[in-house]
Amino acid sequence: MAEGAVVVEVERTGRSGEDPDPRAGELGVAVARLRRALAGHPAPLPDRDAAEDELAALDAMARTGHPDVSRLRRSLLLVAGAVGSVSALGSALGEVRAAVDRFGDGPGAPEGVPHPREGA
Repeated sequence: MAEGAVVVEVERTGRSGEDPDPRAGELGVAVARLRRALAGHPAPLPDRDAAEDELAALDAMARTGHPDVSRLRRSLLLVAGAVGSVSALGSALGEVRAAVDRFGDGPGAPEGVPHPREGA
């Protein structure tokens, strides 16, 4: 680095000049919780890899600060299909659903995805 040079760090928000959507932060927290719950779940799950891949995609979308709602819903559906029948993961999955639902912009979450208020 040249003498006197200045290092500037830029936080990626997904859209230049805009603040990240606070709902994206909530989504990131919910996704992290479900990822931890899934990692700690001892039973073998046939679609664990698919769920982990989609959770990574959800996390990446949340980090942009402005995720695409239709892509969020698609990922939620895939995660729910992979782990939705595991009652031990129901609460964390419901939190992800609620975080996706906060983005609005369309119909509710896919059928079969537990909602936190439904006592999954």
